[in-house]
Amino acid sequence: MKKILIALDYNPSAQKIAEAGYDLAKSMNAEVVLLHVMAEAIYYPAYEYSPIMGFNNFIGPEVLPQTTADELKKNAAKFLEKSKELLQDTNIQTIIKEGEVPKTIIETATETGAAIIVLGSHSRHGLDKILTGSIAEKVLHHSALPLFIIPTKDIA
Repeated sequence: MKKILIALDYNPSAQKIAEAGYDLAKSMNAEVVLLHVMAEAIYYPAYEYSPIMGFNNFIGPEVLPQTTADELKKNAAKFLEKSKELLQDTNIQTIIKEGEVPKTIIETATETGAAIIVLGSHSRHGLDKILTGSIAEKVLHHSALPLFIIPTKDIA
């Protein structure tokens, strides 16, 4: 059976990306794998990267700024489980990895045998794009797999 890898971050658009990827997978009769790549811990205490964003009824003190890698991983697991619950499919596989985000997405897609990678494009501009680049753009330039990129710039 085919697999679709859906890469999610804590951006408010995560729910839209998960739903679009899930719909694509179901239309192809494919299995779904949700992936969260844990980036540098410095990004997580910022409110805009909190797992509560983009998910109704997923707020609580346990998901606010974390300090240890174990806490980050535990909250990433909660985030993916909540995503799975919102998609109403208990058969979804979830994976949490650490590393350089674009590279880890591509490696995980290969390891899982994914046919397509689904991710969002946050449309960064200016200095932010120069400093961090676009993850979607980096995956596009380095992946041999097809990508399904969800534009998310107007989501709040």
